[in-house]
Order: sequence, then C-alpha cells, then structure tokens
Amino acid sequence: MSRPFKIEIAESEEELKKRLQTANLGNQKEKLMMLWWIKSGQVKEQQEIGKRLAKDTSTVTRWLQKYRTDGISGLLSLGQQAKYYQD
Repeated sequence: MSRPFKIEIAESEEELKKRLQTANLGNQKEKLMMLWWIKSGQVKEQQEIGKRLAKDTSTVTRWLQKYRTDGISGLLSLGQQAKYYQD
C-alpha cells in the first residue's frame, strides 16, 4: 500500500468539472480527472490514481510534481507534444 500524499489543489471542484467538460485531449482529461478526484476526496493515494487511470505510479508522481511547480496551466500544457505535431 502506498503512503498517502499531501497536495493542495488550488482550483475548485466546479472549475475542474468545467475544464473536464471542455478538454479535448485524452491526456488532459486524465490529468483533470486526477485533480478532481484529489480535490473531491475520492482518492488518498497515488497508487489509487494510477489504478483508476491505468497509469504507472511514476507517471502520477511526475504529473503531481508538475502541478506543484507549474500549476494547472503547466500540467495541461502540451510541451514537447506540441512541437512533435507541428513538424
């Protein structure tokens, strides 16, 4: 069993729900779902998020670290993917 994590989600549940409804990319939807689950108290461990999203725990850790350092805009940015699709 993984240990519980502490992270403060700045956005409200309502804002996260609205963003979920308008998200176009699957990867962004997964990240928003993760934040919504945390904000709403549905998950308490990174391992549970990984199971729900069928992602490795290291991916969830990376996403949460990105959110901590860069906020929601950094988490949802396309970064290298955008460069790949432009070529």
